[in-house]
Amino acid sequence: MAAVAELANDVGTSAACQVLCMPRASYYRDGRKTSTPAVSASRPSPARALRPAEREVILSRLHEERFQDRSPAAVYATLPR
Repeated sequence: MAAVAELANDVGTSAACQVLCMPRASYYRDGRKTSTPAVSASRPSPARALRPAEREVILSRLHEERFQDRSPAAVYATLPR
């Protein structure tokens, strides 16, 4: 990688990679490894997301024996609203 970087100053990155038979993507990927990784922030829960208690109730209903071979849409159509 250092050879590509040195040669790129004179002839450009594309030409340096061609002469050294190295894919440009590999050169750029290696350059990203040395930089600091991006910090991913924790994402907030969506406003319409189920609360943990509600989620457990729904999952327990879906796991009942009478619904074991049905899709969630079929279970929803079966249950009274």
